[in-house]
Amino acid sequence: MSSIENLASLLEGDVYGNGLTQWAIAAGLSAGILVIALLVRLFLSRALPSPEAGKDLHWPEVLHELVTRTSTLFLIIAAIYAGTTLLDLPDQMHRLVSSIFIVALFIQIALWADRIASALLAWRLVPAEGQSSMRNALALIQFAVRVAVWSIALLLIFENLGFDVTALVAGLGVGGIAVALAAQSVLGDLFSSLAIVLDRPFEVGDFIVFGDQSGTVEKIGIKTTRIRALSGEQVAVSNSDLVKTRVHNFKRMDRRRIVLVLGVTYDTPADKLDSIPSMVTKIIEAQDQARFDRAHFRSFGASALEFEAVYYVLSADYTVYMDVQQDINFAIFRAFEDQGIEFAFPSQTLYVPGLKGALDEIANAQETKS
Repeated sequence: MSSIENLASLLEGDVYGNGLTQWAIAAGLSAGILVIALLVRLFLSRALPSPEAGKDLHWPEVLHELVTRTSTLFLIIAAIYAGTTLLDLPDQMHRLVSSIFIVALFIQIALWADRIASALLAWRLVPAEGQSSMRNALALIQFAVRVAVWSIALLLIFENLGFDVTALVAGLGVGGIAVALAAQSVLGDLFSSLAIVLDRPFEVGDFIVFGDQSGTVEKIGIKTTRIRALSGEQVAVSNSDLVKTRVHNFKRMDRRRIVLVLGVTYDTPADKLDSIPSMVTKIIEAQDQARFDRAHFRSFGASALEFEAVYYVLSADYTVYMDVQQDINFAIFRAFEDQGIEFAFPSQTLYVPGLKGALDEIANAQETKS
């Protein structure tokens, strides 16, 4: 009986103002919350689909990233904090526990934000293949995002711990302005590089034309983009210049629209003029890589009767386009030769009123003298 009494008195004893029974209940609550949280994390990590690079991001993949990024240490601290809500602790100890939980919470939120931001950038900006030249710019973006996330998290932690962060924020702002002014051109190219990576007007391997330059993109760097010109040399172009100018991307062209203009002489008979549109139509339709659109007698030109035909070459390859164009030109030339239709060339006829009569009088006068 004495042992039971001793056990009862022990359970009724106080530790920091709380009985052992209260401590046991609090510990049980903390352990239960921790076990449930770990089981839920394990279940969700297996049930939710993991993201794949280069594919669209949906909410299940986002939740999977949040679950896998949840720290076990944070779950332990959160469970202990939940258990202490059942205890009547001294103010100093309560503030200590609350501060530890707040620090862990902000660190965990920063881990989530860092992971989600990095995953979004990686999935959206770097497809599975062929984007190695963009990785430098991507790494820079990820570094900037990571610095921003953890800076905000540290400022929030210091503020909740009672520190005055106003002076620190003001100092960082002044320092940032000074750095921006000192490296204005470099930062301009940097942000232009980010704009190229985010907007993706062209990628490595694309053939582009900008201004009076053209070539194949070899590397997209932080400050410059390297382009291999048709003549063989490598051209380094500032990213700011590329963002400001108009860029024609021929790699993304799936077909070519061709406008073919033909000119025949004014002395061509009307029946032969009438046959030219149908003749050109048959020649274009005979090409496997071409799709005919239209052919018309367009206008009366200064030195020719002009016909216009429009068709599409069903390939972006320039060699294929030139082969099709060559076959069409040869076929039109042979058809015109067979029909006796002459191509016009720039020429002018000068008419002088009364010139014929004057020449006839001169000729008659010479005959009279002879």
